[in-house]
Amino acid sequence: MVPPPPAVHGGSSPNGQHIQQFLSSVLSQRGPSALPYSEDVKWLIRQHLVSLSDAYPSLQPKTATYTHNDGRTVNLLQADGTVPMLFQGVTYNIPVVFWLMESYPRHPPLAYVNPTRDMIIKRPHPFVNPSGMVSTPYLQNWVYPSSNLPDLARDLSHYFARDPPLYSQRRPNPNPNPNPNPNFTPPSLPLVSSSSSSGMARPAIPPRSYPQSPYGSGRIPPPPPSPMATEDPAEVFKKNAVNKLVESLHSDIGGLRKNREVEMEGLFSAQAVLRQREQQLAKGLREMQDEKEVLEQQLQMVLMNSDVLEAWLRENEGKTLNSRNNNVDVDQAFEPCDALSKLMIDSTASDLAIEDVIYSLDKAVQEGSVPFDQYLRNVRLLSREQFFHRATSSKVRAAQMQAQVNTIAARTSQYAV
Repeated sequence: MVPPPPAVHGGSSPNGQHIQQFLSSVLSQRGPSALPYSEDVKWLIRQHLVSLSDAYPSLQPKTATYTHNDGRTVNLLQADGTVPMLFQGVTYNIPVVFWLMESYPRHPPLAYVNPTRDMIIKRPHPFVNPSGMVSTPYLQNWVYPSSNLPDLARDLSHYFARDPPLYSQRRPNPNPNPNPNPNFTPPSLPLVSSSSSSGMARPAIPPRSYPQSPYGSGRIPPPPPSPMATEDPAEVFKKNAVNKLVESLHSDIGGLRKNREVEMEGLFSAQAVLRQREQQLAKGLREMQDEKEVLEQQLQMVLMNSDVLEAWLRENEGKTLNSRNNNVDVDQAFEPCDALSKLMIDSTASDLAIEDVIYSLDKAVQEGSVPFDQYLRNVRLLSREQFFHRATSSKVRAAQMQAQVNTIAARTSQYAV
């Protein structure tokens, strides 16, 4: 388990107790109103926010709705307030907001500079883009679980002191009298100084309270000249409008990118389906080609058998002519081609002859022409003889089938490529 960050003394104050109760309440919610944080890090989120509010009382935790670039909204925790900045010996307060995203604290929060209406963002700035998003080395090198919000606030205070991110807009002077000191230039930092001329400690900053006046005391020395500090309100408004347009353009580009990614995923899915169908068609084509080869082989066999039959017809054509002129013996009309065929014809003829004799005996016994005992004795003898003829026919048929298979195999081997 990751050890909690060191507790900062001061959490026993009424404000600290109120913050702890608030965080315990929102982090323990369940159901549709639950915050989208992992259960195993909620205790660490609570410690980070409590330590931040103890170190920087103006940064108070609260819940708010965050809108992603794709239009999705989610209820998240944020710390809204100010971060102190020491510039030219004077302390100023920079309004900031920390958004704790769904993956916090494993990933860094989103830090934004939150200028008031009297402030504009310095352009260009090394750590703040025109939309106010902050990107410092501490955020870029965020390491879980050692990185935390109080160190982030101290890091922002350090970098903002080196290069202030905000300037005040130049407003028209309501006093018609001319400036008695024409060489005096109002400071361009839109921040309230928390130091007095006597060098005493700066007063406590009320939570989420932003100064109305963009200037500090009259003793604050002006910062180095900057073209941003001398621009008129029209230019400032124009630049702010350009910034808003740039933000809107980035949001639209992000939405278009998401839509194109969805379309690409659909095209990839269609491509996979087409490839699968291509494979099925290729498989079907191969099967049809194999079937074509088999049919061609069968056609060759049929053609060979046709040639054999035509040759037999030519050889026996003379016998047909003689049968028309002369009386031809029926038994000699068909000549067996081999011994098996002759045996098959004899066995079949004997079987059929015995079948006719048995049928005649049945008729005779029904009419009373043959005694019943003589009928049984003759039928028994004839049945025995018929059984042997049928067994012979079965054996001859099997031998003929085997001979035919061997003949076909021999012919096929001759025409094989």
